Amino acid sequence: MFPFRVVSDAALRVAGSRVVRLAFVAVAAAFGVVALATQWDGIRHALTRLPPALVLAALVLAMAALLASMLMWRLLLAGLGSSLPVRVAARVLFVSQLGKHLPGSVWPMLAQMELGRDHGVPRRRSATVFVLMMLFSLATGLLLAAGTLPFAAAAEIRGFRWAFLLIPLLLALAHPRVLNPLIGRLLRLARRPELERPLSGRTSALAALAGLAQWVLYGGHAWLLAVGLGADPGATLPLAFGGFALAWCVGFLVVVTPAGLGVRELVLVAAFSPVLDTADALVVAVASRVLLTVSDLLLAGAGATSMRGVRRAVDERVA
Repeated sequence: MFPFRVVSDAALRVAGSRVVRLAFVAVAAAFGVVALATQWDGIRHALTRLPPALVLAALVLAMAALLASMLMWRLLLAGLGSSLPVRVAARVLFVSQLGKHLPGSVWPMLAQMELGRDHGVPRRRSATVFVLMMLFSLATGLLLAAGTLPFAAAAEIRGFRWAFLLIPLLLALAHPRVLNPLIGRLLRLARRPELERPLSGRTSALAALAGLAQWVLYGGHAWLLAVGLGADPGATLPLAFGGFALAWCVGFLVVVTPAGLGVRELVLVAAFSPVLDTADALVVAVASRVLLTVSDLLLAGAGATSMRGVRRAVDERVA
C-alpha cells in the first residue's frame, strides 16, 4: 500500500521550513502582481473611467470585506478551541490567502496549517476551519444572491442559477447537528484525531453573520464602481449585493482558474447588465478584480512584515 501518511507528513515538514515559507509569499505575491501587469491596458482604461475618490472608497470597502472574512475565520477557529488575537489571526489568514492567486486550490489551506502551527493551532484544526470558512461563505453568499437577484436580473443570470440548487445542502451542512458528526467521520477516515471541541450553534450563527457582513461590504464596493459609471443607485443596489456574491461563489466552484479568474467577471457582467451596457459592466468587473487583488497584497504585505521573529516552538506537533 502506498504510504500516503508518510508522504504527507514529509511534505508538511518541508512546508514548515523558513525558506519554503518565504518562497511561498514571494511566488504568490508575484502571481498577484503578474495578474495585474498582464491586464494593465484594460486596468488603466477601467480606472481612468472612474473618479479617484470613488476608487479609493471602493478599495476601503474591499479591504473591510476581507477583514470581515478574517473575523469569520477567527470565530470558527476559536469555536474549535484555538483563540488567536486579532493581529495574529490577520497575519495568518492574509498571508495564507496569497495562495489563492496560485494555480490550484490547496495552497491557502497548506499555508494556514503551517502559519497557524506557529501559534499552537493543530494542523487538522486549521484544515477543518479552512473548509468551514468556504462552507459558510458559499452558504451565505448564495443565500444573499438568491434573495436579491431573481427579482432584479432573472433573465441575465439564468445560466448561473444552478448554483442556487446547492443552498439547501449547504445550509444543512452548516448546522452543528449535521456538521459535527460529519467532521468526526471525515477525520476518522483520514486516520486523524477527532476535534477536541465541537462547533456550537452560537459560533455557527456568528460565523454566518460575519459571512453576510462580508458580502454586504463586497457588494458595497461593486455598487460604488457601478454608480460611478452612471448606473441608477437604487436599481443597482440588489444587483451589486447579489451579483458579487453569486460571481464569487460560481468562481470558487469552477476551480479550474485561480481566484475565479474570468468566471467571476463573466457572472458580474451578467448581473449588472440591467443597469449598465456590456462595456461598462466589464469595466466594473475589471476594476473590482484590481481592487481585490490590491487589497490582498496590501493586507498580506502588512502581515508578512510582522511575521519576522514571531515563530516559536510548539510542544504539540499535530499532523
